[in-house]
Amino acid sequence: PNRRGRPTPNPSPSGEGSFLITGSYFYATLLYLFTMASSNFAARLHNRPDRLDLRRALRHNLTPAEATLWRALQGSKLSGFKFRRQQSIGPYIVDFYCPAARLVIELDGAAHFTATGSANDDERTAFLSANGLHVLRFENQQVWGPFDTVLATILAVCQERATLPP
Repeated sequence: PNRRGRPTPNPSPSGEGSFLITGSYFYATLLYLFTMASSNFAARLHNRPDRLDLRRALRHNLTPAEATLWRALQGSKLSGFKFRRQQSIGPYIVDFYCPAARLVIELDGAAHFTATGSANDDERTAFLSANGLHVLRFENQQVWGPFDTVLATILAVCQERATLPP
């Protein structure tokens, strides 16, 4: 190693240069890379970079029920609470998320009412709850029916949870 602890070229008999990797610099670099990888990728809960393309596609292809609810939530229209749509949280992408209230809103269509869909929803809800998030589920029919009731429920939960400590 040179005086900075970096590897120096080690000439081989064939004449090609190779590096002899020794000393604390190599191990410090490995430790740094491991720490960065674990803190930025493995432990990252919100907006994981590997889910960006899928989130973007979902935002551009909202269901009619999601589009209707989004129009009521976007731009902090619901008493100043900011919502995000198609937010990734862990391995899941949720329909809507309010960071101030740690609230997830899911709209369930026909696929959610099968045995597999219900099991997947239970698994997702368990994961989100274990991470301190509250999950509200509405059927698509509720968005088309008493929409004011849906908004009132969301607002009540937001106001209740926004005052709770993290």
